[in-house]
Amino acid sequence: MGGLIKSSIARKVAMALSGLFLVFFLLQHFTINFTSIFSADTFNEISHFMGTNPLVQFVLQPVLIFGVVFHFVMGFVLEIKNKNARAVKYAKYNGGANASWMSRNMIYSGLVILAFLGLHFYDFWVPEIVHKYVEFAPEDPTRYYHELTEKFESHIRTILYVLSFVFLALHLWHGFASSFQSVGFNNKYSVAATKFAKVFAIVIPLGFIIIALTLHLNYVLNH
Repeated sequence: MGGLIKSSIARKVAMALSGLFLVFFLLQHFTINFTSIFSADTFNEISHFMGTNPLVQFVLQPVLIFGVVFHFVMGFVLEIKNKNARAVKYAKYNGGANASWMSRNMIYSGLVILAFLGLHFYDFWVPEIVHKYVEFAPEDPTRYYHELTEKFESHIRTILYVLSFVFLALHLWHGFASSFQSVGFNNKYSVAATKFAKVFAIVIPLGFIIIALTLHLNYVLNH
């Protein structure tokens, strides 16, 4: 870990690998949630499996939490190191000449996503922990769809989720594509990988937006 913090290349590789890990989780999370707009029973069945499977709960979930924390901590470390490296001011500096606006502002989109994760944990993870390990409530395999949909009854909460997914798209637009370069993926498939990353950065956040708006509109139309 000491070498990881000291080496600029190692920090970027670690940042990229943790980001790729989170992208994989994001795809899995989207796939499960997307079933909610087609079949409440399917969503309940998958969620119940994920929520009661010991491997998921006691191995994969801690790994995921560590990955999230590690990715954001490493992001802040890289930002601080980059600012220190630019401590010498130049008479004229055009940041956009060598880097896109998004690449120069990843820290801000990351902070928005971090705030969103706080809200998301408050909405879903904390109640789940309370349900299982504080209240020791009996398990109900049909509760998950209702718990999901009730979060999108509020106009304000739905808007917050939609805005967060927009910032997620901006973050992924640069971060996902650049992660391939950071891990040394530079061959004849590089262009295709970059294009895939750009498509992913649009489609997955857009899919989450569709889920949020669909659940919200279903509530509005039925009340």
